[in-house]
Amino acid sequence: MKIGLIRRQFSASGGAELYVQRLVTGLIQRGHEPHLFAQSWEGLAEGAVFHQVPVQGNRATRNLLFAEAVRDQIGQAGLHCVLSLERTLRQDVYRAGDGLHRVWLERRREFSPWWKRPFIGLGAFHSNMLKLEAQTLDPANTGHIIVNSEMVRQEILEHHKFPKERIHLIRNGINTERIRTGNRINSRKTFGINPDEFVVAFIGSGWERKGLHFLINALQLLPHSMPIRLLVAGKGRRPSDAPPNSIFTGPIANIESAYAAADLFVTLPMYEPSANVVAEALVAGLPVVTSIQNGAAELLQSGVNGTIVDNPADAVSVSKAIQAWFQRRNETRPGAIDQKSLSIERNVDETLQLLESVAR
Repeated sequence: MKIGLIRRQFSASGGAELYVQRLVTGLIQRGHEPHLFAQSWEGLAEGAVFHQVPVQGNRATRNLLFAEAVRDQIGQAGLHCVLSLERTLRQDVYRAGDGLHRVWLERRREFSPWWKRPFIGLGAFHSNMLKLEAQTLDPANTGHIIVNSEMVRQEILEHHKFPKERIHLIRNGINTERIRTGNRINSRKTFGINPDEFVVAFIGSGWERKGLHFLINALQLLPHSMPIRLLVAGKGRRPSDAPPNSIFTGPIANIESAYAAADLFVTLPMYEPSANVVAEALVAGLPVVTSIQNGAAELLQSGVNGTIVDNPADAVSVSKAIQAWFQRRNETRPGAIDQKSLSIERNVDETLQLLESVAR
């Protein structure tokens, strides 16, 4: 079958692009002919057909112009099925991996300083994104939707009139084998961490959305007698209020070493459809503290392999959660999670099954 895949831009470090690359490989292995529609792409898998969709325009109009242009190209390609990873105007399956822009704006208003709230969501970019999102989630334009968490499914049902039976939960997949290769002793030596120090890891870029400032506020409430260090891996400028002994590595290629060096993983997003870092931390054997606004919180069993806080900005609750896991630091690490259920191979298989069903 000829199956179309839509992704506007390719970034070698992007999680969605890794997903598409694996999906393309899976399609080829099953004898399908994948067609990629994008503005640009690097490292195209052998056996796939690339369709460039040239688009001009500024930040406010680019997404809408791409959606219109790719709709016209797809209509001429004679495809059996189309999967879009972007907010676009016509597709058989839409993967809502970014959640809802509408809800993201609501969360930003909720957790931003009062003086910023009236300005959030203003401008042509946001109005165009909301318009495009409404068109994408119109059941007349989209046959089926893939969500990566129950949280996103409920958001779609709450804000859009889309049939529940046409929304399919397919959780994200990660490279479980790679995450398990980290060596704790070597990693701690590399980062300059003493054996008796309790390390709280924060991994990822986009620190405002993922709540690094919330974590720093919580760490400031901890007793000075607790030997805790913050390890941050990802792109960004070191905040001025970070604890003096914090470790900021910048982006690192061997991310498994950061998990191996840690004792607890914390991510406190104000909105995250389903953070892959939570699954990675669980596979690495770390307990996780995260917010209910993160769809990946659905992977946690409270008190068993993590803690879920209702408000990421509640420094007292986050601090208490960190202290609770510090007190349990000598216990056996959380029990083994079903790694197959978190694998990218499982994710690709479930996605292919849906695409093949839709195509039939």
